[in-house]
Amino acid sequence: MSGMQEQFEIKFRLPDGTDIGPKQYPAASTVATLKETIIAQWPKDKEKGPRTVNDIKLINAGKILENNRTLSECKSPICDFSGMTTMHVVVRAPTQDKQSDRRAAKKTKDFRCGCTIM
Repeated sequence: MSGMQEQFEIKFRLPDGTDIGPKQYPAASTVATLKETIIAQWPKDKEKGPRTVNDIKLINAGKILENNRTLSECKSPICDFSGMTTMHVVVRAPTQDKQSDRRAAKKTKDFRCGCTIM
């Protein structure tokens, strides 16, 4: 058995079409680790960048990757990470503040039906 750990070459495609990478990642890297790398390397000139790993979704071969899974666990017959792999990055829109949420909830309550079923 060789001491060499399997490496995957991955680049990340951002929503505007630009890329981060490519870079080599060990097979034991978790998806959350990849997301932390994306946050650290996010272009400073772009607005509305992600702040936490939960603000990002990584999509590979049409599947949304879960934070707790390793790259080796994410391999499938469709995507075996041979050669360079491009993962698509989706950034979740910033959440509204609680005051806006309360107003929206109150508006939905105001439009209730006044019908009575007998």
